[in-house]
Amino acid sequence: MEIPDIHLENLTRALDKHGLRSTRQREVVYSVVADAKDHPTADEIFARSRQAMPTISLATVYNCLETLLECSLIRQVNFERESTRYEPNQKPHAHFYCEKSGKVVDVDLPDELYERLTNLVPSTTKLSNVELNFRGCMENPA
Repeated sequence: MEIPDIHLENLTRALDKHGLRSTRQREVVYSVVADAKDHPTADEIFARSRQAMPTISLATVYNCLETLLECSLIRQVNFERESTRYEPNQKPHAHFYCEKSGKVVDVDLPDELYERLTNLVPSTTKLSNVELNFRGCMENPA
């Protein structure tokens, strides 16, 4: 697996800020998530990572995901009673979850809507994250 230079640069920069070093395992896992458009689960990331690194373990994938989360390179996407999913998209956005297919789709939020939502909480609080999820069924989830 050839890892794009932009992925390596982003990873190295973020790890350096946290006093961590880049490893081949972190590079592979980050590249898998960064290239993903389908919000994969840890098991799916593990399967894709094994294509590039057959010796990688599921525990290593989980450890890499935790590190990438701590470095703010990826985000978790959670839905009730579903496996945690991961994505590289750091911009404010919502998600639509298809209850029929399990597919997750990003929903762009206009900046003004995001601001209005964040202004709903008391001014004495400090938001760390905003999650907005929609659920339903797509007619053609392909």
